[in-house]
Amino acid sequence: MKTKIGILYSTVDGQTLKICNVIKEILVEKGNTVELFSIEDFDKKVTDFDKFLIGASIRYGKHNPKIIEFINKNKADLNKTENAFFSVNLVARKPEKATPETNPYYIKFLQTIDWIPNKSAVFAGKLDYQKYPFTDRLMIQLIMWMTKGPTNSKTKIEYTDWDKVREFGVLISNM
Repeated sequence: MKTKIGILYSTVDGQTLKICNVIKEILVEKGNTVELFSIEDFDKKVTDFDKFLIGASIRYGKHNPKIIEFINKNKADLNKTENAFFSVNLVARKPEKATPETNPYYIKFLQTIDWIPNKSAVFAGKLDYQKYPFTDRLMIQLIMWMTKGPTNSKTKIEYTDWDKVREFGVLISNM
């Protein structure tokens, strides 16, 4: 019997969805049945799945409040199901901040919820200034300046370590 896996995501600029699709591809290759849902469109129960993965991006230091609300509301069901969580943020571009144990946003996230995922990961996102609305571009440039990142408005860098993403997909399949 195939393992049924649900993947729930929240994305701002699309990189988290792109990561989810790579993980989904790995899981399907490993013989799993996978359903992918935006936080906006999830209409099932966590317990409809054998395993449940949540992926969420950061904007201005916070995950989407709907993800936090979902986790808090579904904590009991998440705990009954093999589960995992990953965070996508630009701070993770720095190797010393690229793990759940060292990423300040992930650590802060865990302090805002009453749930510990069975497995977790942190992935660096994508920086694409030209894709952002004007105000977001300015704010992200300021944040990048403060964290010694690129600030040129033409910068477009995908920091995501795709090997790390694929390894996480295999880990989820083997849980």
